[in-house]
Amino acid sequence: MRTPPPHQCIIDCLKADYGIEAATLTYLPLGADMNASVYKAETEEQRSYFVKLKHNHQPDLCIAIMELLQNAKIQQIIPPIKTIHGQTTQHIGDFTLIVYAFVEGQDGFSHSLTDEQWSILGKTVRQIHEIDVPSSLQHHIRRESYSPQWREAVRSIYAQSEAELADDEIAIKLWAFMKKNNLAIHQLVDRAEELAKKLHNQPAKFVLCHSDIHGGNILIDKENNIYIVDWDEPILAPKERDLMFIGGGVGNVWNKSHEEALFYKGYGKAEVNMTILAYYRHERIVEDIALYSQYILLTTAKGEDKLEMYKHFIGMFEPKGVVDIAFETDEK
Repeated sequence: MRTPPPHQCIIDCLKADYGIEAATLTYLPLGADMNASVYKAETEEQRSYFVKLKHNHQPDLCIAIMELLQNAKIQQIIPPIKTIHGQTTQHIGDFTLIVYAFVEGQDGFSHSLTDEQWSILGKTVRQIHEIDVPSSLQHHIRRESYSPQWREAVRSIYAQSEAELADDEIAIKLWAFMKKNNLAIHQLVDRAEELAKKLHNQPAKFVLCHSDIHGGNILIDKENNIYIVDWDEPILAPKERDLMFIGGGVGNVWNKSHEEALFYKGYGKAEVNMTILAYYRHERIVEDIALYSQYILLTTAKGEDKLEMYKHFIGMFEPKGVVDIAFETDEK
């Protein structure tokens, strides 16, 4: 994880480039993106802003996607605030800074969606999937390729000798957990590989996908409006890339059948390809295993980040968690 700029540097940037005189800047321990840091900036007049710093980020694509969504009349988004020079981002060294209005509320992990909100979410996701992405923009959006990157990364972790692994308590505990769950982890990796090979030979329609629509990226404000946030990683892929989260149980929520039914009431009639859905539910877990194990086992970093990643890692294997759901999806 790259160390972000000091708080004062961010405060100075907000004043010089946005005309925002922040009296306080508070780090927010949100999200699992190791290349991003988020903050709440507050002025003396009690105005609040959501500040996001992203390392090695291509901001132009994110902004273009936001404009595309706005033009499509999608209301469940929070557009970025422009600088005093009319720009939608600002650079601080090799970090990109984006500022949004701070919306007080809770995410979909900590606050259950109402029946109406589930249907609104479904309708919104359908609108996103039906957007006609201009060809000029398509060339800049990553496309699903069923890459073996994360599967190979997990296999390489197991190929490491114990002497090469980080020597701290959390790393030792994670390595013991990975050895204990070796069979399930390799089943996830191998099955994702098999499904990827099938999908290479089964062309599917690609649509614009958010790529990470889970409870943590759904914001519910005090008026019960919902917003889909974090548009950093859009992808052109089969619709199941987004639909895998509905009923997918990420964070041991969003796994109830009646919620899934309400979502599809809003989304409308859709033929869900179970092979593609099973692939994504396997591959998403494999990606998390790769990212978290690499960071915990192969770096000397200390602190709360490692502990939170460890908790998330072992949580995936809890009864009726995402691992169980992925295996069950594959059996349908």
